[in-house]
Amino acid sequence: MQKISILLFISMIFLCAFLSHTPATLAQEQLPVYLQDRGTGIPTSMFGTYIRPGELLVYPFIEFYRDSNMEYSPDEFGYDVDRDYRGRYQATEALIFIGYGLSNRWAIEFEAAIIDASLEKSSDDTSEVPNKIEESGLGDVEGQVRYRWFEEKEHRPEVFNYFEYVIPTQEEGSLIGTTDWEFKLGVGAVKGFSWGTLTLRAAVEYDMAEDTTEIGEAAIEYLKRINPRWRVFLAVEGAQDEWECIPELQWHFRPNMFLKLNSAFALTSKAEDWAPEIGLMMSF
Repeated sequence: MQKISILLFISMIFLCAFLSHTPATLAQEQLPVYLQDRGTGIPTSMFGTYIRPGELLVYPFIEFYRDSNMEYSPDEFGYDVDRDYRGRYQATEALIFIGYGLSNRWAIEFEAAIIDASLEKSSDDTSEVPNKIEESGLGDVEGQVRYRWFEEKEHRPEVFNYFEYVIPTQEEGSLIGTTDWEFKLGVGAVKGFSWGTLTLRAAVEYDMAEDTTEIGEAAIEYLKRINPRWRVFLAVEGAQDEWECIPELQWHFRPNMFLKLNSAFALTSKAEDWAPEIGLMMSF
């Protein structure tokens, strides 16, 4: 049933994107050079996507995960062995993102997922962990509040903060979802140039299950508007010893819709090997 739901979700994305015969007619906004790539909106957590006051963004998308050497420990699944191993992990996730621009300074977001995942344990793992763990159901459910301190000017970057919360959705020892509350507080800056737009961001994270606070995810991002239809995006993102490179292509085929195609590639051994994503961003 879980795989059927995901296949239906994929079909919905392609149906919305490719059955539309309306040509791309995006008008060239009269914006200064430093805003030509992104417009006037507040940065969202979705790559290369910005939200304006009163705008509602809805983004259904699919993400796949493949990792041939995922790090795990049997005690994470309730077994009395505290030792790290490397197993083979794969998953398919269907997600929905909703964002709304409350004002020129404030925006809110919500995101939820269903996931079908499996983990094949390491051949070196002699614990009682099953040779293959398979789980499906509700994945991460999270939200964000975003605040823009300063709008970008010709000689000044835009500065913003974001607060993220992840709610518990699964019991302790689960392969999927989140088992306790997680919080993140981040800061970022955006500056546009004639050759593209750069974003820098970093965060601190608190994990209630582990009762730990640590330096969280950081990233450097690049966005370039090639023409009214196409934009390219590139990011290097990660935390501690898990870093990845993420290129993305955006096809703005209608004024209020664009297709997002990206994939994450591991830069370090502990990051997921490959994580492609496809989705349709819709603006209302």
